[in-house]
Amino acid sequence: MALPSATTTTTLQSAPESTDIRAMSLVTSLFFMWGFLTALNDILIPHLKAIFDLGYAEVMLVQFAFFSSYFLFALPSGKIVESIGYKRSMVLGLITMGCGALLFIPAATVPAFPLFLGALIVLAAGMTILQVAANPYVSILGPSATASSRLNLTQAFNSLGTTIAPPLGGLLILSAAPKTAEQLRQFSASALASYRIQQASSVKMPYLAMGAVLFLIALGLGLAHLPHYEAVDEENGGGHGHLAGIWSKRHLVLGAVGIFTYVGAEVSIGSFLVNYFAQPNIGNMTEQTAAKYVAFYWGGAMVGRFIGSGLLQRLRANRVLGFSALVAGCLVCFSMLNFGHAALWSILLVGLFNSVMFPTIFTLGIAELGPLTGEGSGLLVAAIVGGALIPLAQGRLADMPSIGIHHAFVLPVLCYLYIAFYGFRGYRPSSQTA
Repeated sequence: MALPSATTTTTLQSAPESTDIRAMSLVTSLFFMWGFLTALNDILIPHLKAIFDLGYAEVMLVQFAFFSSYFLFALPSGKIVESIGYKRSMVLGLITMGCGALLFIPAATVPAFPLFLGALIVLAAGMTILQVAANPYVSILGPSATASSRLNLTQAFNSLGTTIAPPLGGLLILSAAPKTAEQLRQFSASALASYRIQQASSVKMPYLAMGAVLFLIALGLGLAHLPHYEAVDEENGGGHGHLAGIWSKRHLVLGAVGIFTYVGAEVSIGSFLVNYFAQPNIGNMTEQTAAKYVAFYWGGAMVGRFIGSGLLQRLRANRVLGFSALVAGCLVCFSMLNFGHAALWSILLVGLFNSVMFPTIFTLGIAELGPLTGEGSGLLVAAIVGGALIPLAQGRLADMPSIGIHHAFVLPVLCYLYIAFYGFRGYRPSSQTA
């Protein structure tokens, strides 16, 4: 089965001598927006679960629909970038995201869970186009020696979006106290329909506002004069030989598994936090209050990226990765074995150690690939589908009476153990393992 591949590169006469600050500032706002909308899923999950009386596995279809789009649309997005260039692709991505946001209005009007999933797929499709175009564009807006620094900065603003979204989304979307499953089952058909319409209506204004903002940014970006760089297909339309070649790169394939497990673990934890903190033996709080605490999880990732950028200049990246994964796994275990504030704050602290994992795994995975770098990057992008599958599996565990939501976090622990292995052993390119 062919995997999505980011097979675009950039043709430049010479690397810019200095960073284009104006273009950098405008593109950085895109990172903030997709971080905000991604983290807003953590608020949608408990909200839709309560409205439609869903099990944990069923409501995790929210993340399944969202993150599966990365796998489905990565290859078409790469082709779009090759065809129309970076700037137009970013505009197209924003417009598609805006359309996805507006689709939440009819989904909430009906209301119907499948329509919400459809809106999420369109939203994520636009986000995939945006990411495939924006990430390489940032890397070429200045000297190649500072490319990682620029990407780290934009990722910090991405984390700012994920930090702000949960408390703001909780305030706007989770304002009304939901009925319990037992209460819902006592409603008549007409009363249940009226209740669902009333509860679902709370998503209309936030997503209408998001849609308007996305269209305005698309307009501003379209009118802005940005440096033009040409995106071309490294393989000139081929790539099959390279696609076969990447499977012989052990550290890349193991790195793809690392991206799969990392994104899966991070998204799984974030998706369950509101319901986890609402448990009587954990936080015993309302969902709206719990949403405020989720900001600490994503805020930790933002702080950790600033700290990590300094540490990675002094320490070996693989060791930082392995240590961070071990600590994250221990914190999740501690949360599962405890209750109250000890369980609450230990799981929130995981976000701090998550921060360095994605960029570090990605960098280690594409090391020494040479002309295979584009294909290798595509494989790593495709592995983001872990954010679709692992939360779904954790939802099934949480639905099992013998396990429940408290101990379903064992799945992220296993993910962090694998990431630790990759950091200490699996990262080595073939030239170092021979």
